[in-house]
Amino acid sequence: MRQQAAPTPTPLDALGGLGPLARQLNQLHTRLWYEQVHQDLTGPQFTVLSLLDAHGDMDQSTLGALAHLDKSTAAPLLERLRRRGLVDIARDDSDRRRKRVRLTEEGRQLAVRLAPAVVAVSEQMLAPFTPEERDQLLSLLRRAVGARTG
Repeated sequence: MRQQAAPTPTPLDALGGLGPLARQLNQLHTRLWYEQVHQDLTGPQFTVLSLLDAHGDMDQSTLGALAHLDKSTAAPLLERLRRRGLVDIARDDSDRRRKRVRLTEEGRQLAVRLAPAVVAVSEQMLAPFTPEERDQLLSLLRRAVGARTG
């Protein structure tokens, strides 16, 4: 018995896929962030400040990896934070090729002040789900991202 070939997906079929949903989810998150968290600090910038607060000073390469930033994104992002006085960047004394990044007190205060609003945005986006569904959704998303980046 011959198997039937699956029908060729149409452009309309593609609209129900992950890409359009991920874009819509990102748009919603960006809007809520802008309205409720901060208009002049991006999510990746907050991530950098929070990682430095949690782990202390570190080299730029390690910080970029922990924040899931590529090299072309990390350097300009850190420079913007430096110009705002939120981080200090200096050559590593033990390896002059490396740059060390340190959170300033102003950067620490901003991260601490914004953390509740960041959590509130996540809670708002996850509100339609039960606690078990939230755990499952986040676990599945981490697995999907980890399978491609790790």
